[in-house]
Amino acid sequence: MTTIRSPAVAGLFYPADTQQLAQDVRQLLARAKCYDLKPKALIVPHAGYIYSGAIAATAYASLQSIAEKIKRIVLLGPAHRVAVEGLALPEADMFETPLGRVQLDADLVRKIAHLPQVTINKAAHTLEHSLEVQLPFLQSVLNDFTLLPLAVGHASAQVVAEVLEQVWGGDETLIVISSDLSHYLPYAIAQRVDHATVQSILRLQQPIGHDHACGGTPISGLIIAAQKHHLTPHLLDLRNSGDTAGSRDQVVGYAALAFTEEEVS
Repeated sequence: MTTIRSPAVAGLFYPADTQQLAQDVRQLLARAKCYDLKPKALIVPHAGYIYSGAIAATAYASLQSIAEKIKRIVLLGPAHRVAVEGLALPEADMFETPLGRVQLDADLVRKIAHLPQVTINKAAHTLEHSLEVQLPFLQSVLNDFTLLPLAVGHASAQVVAEVLEQVWGGDETLIVISSDLSHYLPYAIAQRVDHATVQSILRLQQPIGHDHACGGTPISGLIIAAQKHHLTPHLLDLRNSGDTAGSRDQVVGYAALAFTEEEVS
């Protein structure tokens, strides 16, 4: 029997209506600045689309030239609602959004199932938005892909990097790290803090603290992997909720970054 993880934040973080969602994502992608890159990994924000959708779209628009090659998504995001030790897989065969269902990648699950830091935790995924909100963008940009979704809790950057190493793959595999930046700081302070965080990422310096990025642990794990695989980070977009749809009294920061491999001549 196929087990499906149903959408938890459709109608909250993004439209629950299929046509409206498809239209909104298309419009966000069409308006996004397009960078001619071939990313191996992305860092993408995960707030409601009214707040961070435009920044997320900038990340996903960078996949246009390689979208046909990408068949596997390794998606890591912070566990917001349930305490998790290590990295948690869902107890599901598919993830569903209003745009359809995405099959979990059984081969990649097997590759990491033996690792002590990897568990199966249904509750960690049931209401988690950090992974779910990425899927409509991926479903809109890519033709067909399988998914390895991991909710990251109490873990070190090193054990995250170890998991990434097991599933790194080639051109067919894209790593997506879901993370917002600072939370609820005044606008000008948030700009300074988020700029410093992004500079650390661009210099491949970790750890990235959770007070600077809710997905600090998976970002730090990616930085370790990026050093090993000689990836180059690129900043695509950096804004906050005060720039998009909210008050400037307390804002949440959002960045889109792409990591590319060295071109072999």
